[in-house]
Amino acid sequence: MTNSSFSPIHIIGGGLAGSEAAWQVAQSGVPVILHEMRGVRGTDAHKTDGLAELVCSNSFRSDDATSNAVGVIHAEMRLANSLIMACADKHQVPAGGALAVDRDGFSDAVTAAIHQHPMITVVREEVTGLPPEDWDLAIIATGPLTSPALAEAIREKTGKDALAFFDAIAPIVHTDSINMDICWFQSRYDKVGPGGTGKDYINCPLDEAQYNAFVDALIAGDAVGFKEWEGTPYFDGCLPIEVMAERGRETLRHGPMKPMGLTNAHNPTVKPYAVVQLRQDNALGTLYNMVGFQTKLRYGAQAEIFRMIPGLENAEFARLGGLHRNTYIHSPTLLDQSLQLKARPGLRFAGQITGCEGYVESASIGLLAGRFAAAQRKGETPSIPPATTALGSLLNHITGGHIVSDEEPGKRSFQPMNINFGLFPELEPGSIVKPEGIKRFRGKDKTIMKRQLIAARALEHCKTWLGAA
Repeated sequence: MTNSSFSPIHIIGGGLAGSEAAWQVAQSGVPVILHEMRGVRGTDAHKTDGLAELVCSNSFRSDDATSNAVGVIHAEMRLANSLIMACADKHQVPAGGALAVDRDGFSDAVTAAIHQHPMITVVREEVTGLPPEDWDLAIIATGPLTSPALAEAIREKTGKDALAFFDAIAPIVHTDSINMDICWFQSRYDKVGPGGTGKDYINCPLDEAQYNAFVDALIAGDAVGFKEWEGTPYFDGCLPIEVMAERGRETLRHGPMKPMGLTNAHNPTVKPYAVVQLRQDNALGTLYNMVGFQTKLRYGAQAEIFRMIPGLENAEFARLGGLHRNTYIHSPTLLDQSLQLKARPGLRFAGQITGCEGYVESASIGLLAGRFAAAQRKGETPSIPPATTALGSLLNHITGGHIVSDEEPGKRSFQPMNINFGLFPELEPGSIVKPEGIKRFRGKDKTIMKRQLIAARALEHCKTWLGAA
């Protein structure tokens, strides 16, 4: 390690987030000690000891920075000199408009870059507790399969309800893709809860034939079995929607799809046979989640079946449902805006353990955590990216952009999320202007323009932020 006037920053975890964090710290001139347990202790998902091993797909998803949120965060990470993106670009394989990589070549490249960097020391060991106090600046980037010993140490420090081991995810829909000519706003029995208006849910009505067709589709749907290493049983408070349907045709009507206390604003004299409710998911109001719709259905089946629901026939999903083992902290209550644990200044979290989903999302939070820690080591105030950028919008989601459920106190409202345009602030009024010569300008064309404008704004603001950071 090159001599430095700065004490090292310790990073626990050599996945995408930890490797990116280490790179960002080292590139700033601050030494790093990267602790990785693989090589001493394996996991049930990893196959090698390489850093930044891709345990699932080899795809980093869309690389379109003009109208796709994932492509935008790719571009922003490249602007910030991301190691993960540089290695992905170098080892790209054909995948149409997506960025896919040769997984071995990619991991080997990251591993080599980290080991060859003069400011980084890699230590192969398992860290079984929180960093000792003499590690005054540290980053935990241990991912969704954090070792049980470290997870327990985190739980002891943050509280028993602050760490999740089981992830029951309901689909999330872009608000502007919901057909409000069919749906309406109303809380059950017009109940006005804390901070509510009595119109806090979007309601989608089904008649008896539509309900029965929907139940049939759920039962016939292509479900995904648990992986053996997940070892997580069902529990009644979190049953997949298709499992509930299999327990009896009327189960859903007396559960998450019960119509009681609701009146169709478009047709008040006809009582819905069943109702699907969507609840606001983020503070911006751009995303709504399907209440009680956690599922193991395959993604393709989910989109097809859920679009059978009246009002969701053209639904665009910011995230589809899932049910799997996932270790993550309740970041909005535990972390400050620079990803620092409020209960222990100097200790940051990065990657999937913070509540983001996906390779690039994990790496991007590692990038930010590394930059924030390096700035702190240098005595500088960490520079927070604007919420209008992809990096800033994801950070905002993790550190407080979710909605706390007043009607379900004690339940976790914060769930892991991929980057999507629903996390970005809305455009200024009047930003979307109908092109000349276009008679009809709505629906898909308008959505595409909106996304293009949000993407362009994000990249412009990211360049400004990096120039000032």
